[in-house]
Amino acid sequence: MLIDIKTRIENITLPLRCVSAQEAAQEMASNKGILLDVREPSEVSEKPVEASINIPRGVLEMKMLEKTKDSSTPIYVHCASGVRAKLSGEQLMLMGYDNVSVITCPVDDIVNATKD
Repeated sequence: MLIDIKTRIENITLPLRCVSAQEAAQEMASNKGILLDVREPSEVSEKPVEASINIPRGVLEMKMLEKTKDSSTPIYVHCASGVRAKLSGEQLMLMGYDNVSVITCPVDDIVNATKD
């Protein structure tokens, strides 16, 4: 049976922690977490989030271990709408990362919350 993306997101069974951009920024100020942008490079070039590292959703499983091998590292995942961030958060948890949060707000909110 084929399912659409809305159903796929609803079917995520792992407990995804969703936070606002402001919450993520406040937490990262004290826990030194990673802000992970899973948008495509063309999207990032149009609207960069300077505080983030970019690993597109399509290569996340192949590249994340290059960034951290510590499963307890706080990771805050964002994209443009929250859909790829939720899918990425699920995948990171399946990979063994246990401190994953998903930011589910517009990119502009993330840019504003993470400005120095």
